[in-house]
Amino acid sequence: MKRIILALSVVALMSTSCVSKKKFVALEAKNKETQDLLNSCTVKLNMCLTEKEGLANQIEFLKKNNENLIQNMDNMTTLSTKGAQNIEKALETIKEKDIKISRMQDALTKKDSVTLALVTSIKSSVGVSDPDIEVNVEKGVVFISIADKLLFKSGSYLVSDRAKEVLAKVAKIINDKPTFECMVEGHTDNVPFIGNNILIDNWDLSAKRSTAIVRVLTKDLKVNPKQLIAAGRGEFIPLVENNSVKNRATNRRTRIVILPKIDEFYEMIEKEMKKQ
Repeated sequence: MKRIILALSVVALMSTSCVSKKKFVALEAKNKETQDLLNSCTVKLNMCLTEKEGLANQIEFLKKNNENLIQNMDNMTTLSTKGAQNIEKALETIKEKDIKISRMQDALTKKDSVTLALVTSIKSSVGVSDPDIEVNVEKGVVFISIADKLLFKSGSYLVSDRAKEVLAKVAKIINDKPTFECMVEGHTDNVPFIGNNILIDNWDLSAKRSTAIVRVLTKDLKVNPKQLIAAGRGEFIPLVENNSVKNRATNRRTRIVILPKIDEFYEMIEKEMKKQ
């Protein structure tokens, strides 16, 4: 079975961003709970498959043993009846394991289908030809990463007109999925920001950029504010080493994390796990 690891990517929110510490802690706890659940599911699934194989071997052994008893023992009726009962019990056990495995696989397959459909929809809407816009999946979570130069001028958190064109496509995706949540992450390079009366450092800049994107999505593009989370990550989650102009440009980005509502799949998996 193809292993599918689900995870909800929850990021560190600073006190100067618009996300409360309480909400961040709740999101982080939910992400950990989901990861633990899926890890446990995978372990249980592997155990079921192993047990199923063992039971199948036991059935084969019992069949052969029953045949030998019928041929060589006088009390064939008693022995064959006992062997048949053992086989029947083994078959019932395998059937129960098959049902549980099937249900867990169905839940994971549905989740995988939702993720695949979402990626396809985003790529067709946003476009994949622009090298400054990337759509990918990490641990079951969909990300849209937009290069800094498309969104802001250096050291600024004012959204450019070109950025609004891209964000309009993102807004359409969010508006078409009212049950989804989206986390807008601001990322910078490690070049120290010279503070001014408004901004203090790179972390502050990343948070301001995140909230600026959120305001465009809500005020200009009519996205429901309840679906959005703003987060500033500063320089602390680089994609590559900040050892060249090109690499620093790569690290300066805004990442939009798409979080589908897949609670029903988790509940289905959890229900089956409790039956084990």
